[in-house]
Amino acid sequence: MSINLDIRLKRADKVYREDENITGVIAISSTSDLKHDGITLTVEGCVNLQLSSKNVGIIDAFYNSVKPIQLIGVTCEVSGSGRLPAGATEIPFEVPLKPKPNRVLYETYHGVYINISYAIRCDVRRSFLSKDLQKSQQFLVQYWPARNPGPPPHIKDNRKPVQFKLSPTTLASGGAGAPDFLLKGQLNSICCSISRPLTGHLVLDRCAAPVRSIELQLVRVETCGCAEGYAREATEIQNIQIGDGDIPTNVDIPIYMVFPRLFTCPTLITPNFKIEFEINLVIVFHDDHLVTNNFPLILVRE
Repeated sequence: MSINLDIRLKRADKVYREDENITGVIAISSTSDLKHDGITLTVEGCVNLQLSSKNVGIIDAFYNSVKPIQLIGVTCEVSGSGRLPAGATEIPFEVPLKPKPNRVLYETYHGVYINISYAIRCDVRRSFLSKDLQKSQQFLVQYWPARNPGPPPHIKDNRKPVQFKLSPTTLASGGAGAPDFLLKGQLNSICCSISRPLTGHLVLDRCAAPVRSIELQLVRVETCGCAEGYAREATEIQNIQIGDGDIPTNVDIPIYMVFPRLFTCPTLITPNFKIEFEINLVIVFHDDHLVTNNFPLILVRE
């Protein structure tokens, strides 16, 4: 006997917000009558934390902080014991998306050391002589616009353009090994809407050596921790080249970077973990010497 079980969500993009209803159908097809001992639907969401290999020596101190944090866990019975006829059967469902008490539904996020994921699972229980059926379907959670549980308003409302100058004298290393150069520019804001691109411009004012490349590097900074300590790791999300070859002087070079879905989320700071973001402006010279300027970012959902 051939049996197929599927969960079909009503929304094609699978994006939901807190207090909305997840709607769809459970689709079951069978070549003959299907006897079952009950059908249940479970909605789960959790934050999975993982320490990097360099922090395994302090695993005991992090024992409480690395356990998964459950944000939502709802199970409802769709049907009691019964029998489904041969052919295709569709069972509609509607489940409210509400967090557990004292929890917040954070946005879906796929990182290296922190993952926030949500899924809806259907279980069809059968007799001990037959194998139970199970199907899981992931969905995405987003904040309502302007309802971010992240940075305080006085940080989010700081939307002033950020002017910058990069030269050997501004480098933390004192410019050792770097040729004489001056790069000027502006980021239109370091508090960005995640649904809109990071924008700005830069100009190479002068440079005593040929430039091979100018790049924008988007970095996630993931922190897992508790009262006993914390582990902070920075990893690259994407790198975009905005200047290639011997960059001419006094020419405006636009800055335009789209934030990738799933690998970014609104800036999130909680007692157990943090998800923050930074931009590195990287200049690579022809002798492979490179200089970097770092800008912290605040991402919000608007």
